[in-house]
Amino acid sequence: MYELKTKATPKTAESYLNMIEDESLRKDCFAIAAMMEKATGEPAIMWGTAIIGCGNYHYKYASGHEGDMCLVGFAPRKANIALYLKLGSFESDQLLAQLGKFKMAKSCLYIKKLADVNLDVLYSLITRSVVLMKEQYPR
Repeated sequence: MYELKTKATPKTAESYLNMIEDESLRKDCFAIAAMMEKATGEPAIMWGTAIIGCGNYHYKYASGHEGDMCLVGFAPRKANIALYLKLGSFESDQLLAQLGKFKMAKSCLYIKKLADVNLDVLYSLITRSVVLMKEQYPR
C-alpha cells in the first residue's frame, strides 16, 4: 500500500526556518508562516521534510486513496517560495490581479520575495484559500 511522504511531523516550522541561511528569505518565510497561522488559527508545523503548513484536512479520492494535508502551506526553495493555496474563484482572480509579481502552476503560487507582492492581497488570498478548503473538506 502507498504511504504518503508528506505527513504532519512533530518538528516545528521555527526550527526549520531558522536553518535558512539567506536572512531575507528567512524573514519572508517567517512572515508567511505568521500570515498562515493567523488565517487558520493553527500553528505552523512541518509537513514532510520541506513544507511548512497550518491546519489540516482529510481527503479521500474515488480510487480509495486517502490522507491528510495542511489547509495552507509553503516551501522555501532556492529559486522562489512556493505557496500551496486553493485558488480558482472569481474573487481569487481579482486578488491575483492586484498581487504583484508572481508565477502560477495549478495550486502553487510562486513568489521570489515578499517585497514583490502586496502583503494585504497575499493575506487575503491565504484567508480565501482557507475558506475554500474548509468548504470543500468540512470536518
